Amino acid sequence: MGKGAKGKGKGKKGKAKKGEKGGGGKLAAAVVERAAEEDELLAEHEAEAVQEIKDVANALRVGKGFVLADVDTSGTPGFTGDKVDGKAALKACEAELSDQLERLFAESTAGGKHSVLLVVQGMDTSGKGGIMRHVISVNPEGVRATAFKAPTKEELAHDFLWRIEKALPLPGQLGVFDRSQYEDVLVVRVHDLVPQEVWSKRYAQINAFERKVVAAGTTVVKVMLHISKEEQKARLMERLDRPDKYYKYNPGDVDERGRWDAYMQAYQAVLDKTSTVGAPWHVVPADRKWYARLAVQQLLLDALRGMNLQWPPADFDVEAERKRLSLS
Repeated sequence: MGKGAKGKGKGKKGKAKKGEKGGGGKLAAAVVERAAEEDELLAEHEAEAVQEIKDVANALRVGKGFVLADVDTSGTPGFTGDKVDGKAALKACEAELSDQLERLFAESTAGGKHSVLLVVQGMDTSGKGGIMRHVISVNPEGVRATAFKAPTKEELAHDFLWRIEKALPLPGQLGVFDRSQYEDVLVVRVHDLVPQEVWSKRYAQINAFERKVVAAGTTVVKVMLHISKEEQKARLMERLDRPDKYYKYNPGDVDERGRWDAYMQAYQAVLDKTSTVGAPWHVVPADRKWYARLAVQQLLLDALRGMNLQWPPADFDVEAERKRLSLS
């Protein structure tokens, strides 16, 4: 690194007065200070914020007669608080989610077969990446995350479920799919990549596949992050307004906006045909990022609590080991 990069350049502009931090240092310090203030504020609200959580899973579950167009994308079903409450509730429940995931892993060390698969679908900018950063990051150990892109030549040489099956979580793991098998009845349908007679059969194939996955011990949590077209436009514009967001921008996203109605029809078909008793869909309003993250966290907690996970008993004599250890 050159001397100028270290702040030792000869030019006056590169110098900082004694006792004064450089511009970058001031900005970093301000960011840290704001984060600390927010953490303090959220901590004060945690206990009461948790009380605002109602039955999120039932509020979001897709049932018979569900109409996607009727969903308020800025709504907060199953939660009665505001943004501060939502962030505080998310933080308050992190410890339980981490504990449940550790129990899931611990159970597998004693032969348990349970695992969880979180399937996350949604239009571009709907917040799929934010789910990983703000919800799943509480316990990255034991998490198997897969972001499905356009299929490779090798993947195209196999059945469309081949790459999906390879990425399934092992016992004790939380698997997270950023996009999934449903791309093959969404993008494929909207872009007319294969004949209708091919993709129309895939709904039944997916249902059969998921039944097999559930029967093997995996709890499947399927989430559609539902964002409005207006909110997507605002988020894409923000990426153009901020140099630190350029890497997230894809010019193709604007082209896809021209197919919005076709995508909504394709999603409605997915919800109608593949929301089953064993693997139901949950549609999460995603215009409010804080709510979407809280909702997905609560869906995971609901699934994990329902598994009644227990710490495995010792497979050795605890007292005998205690004595041996004390004498060692």
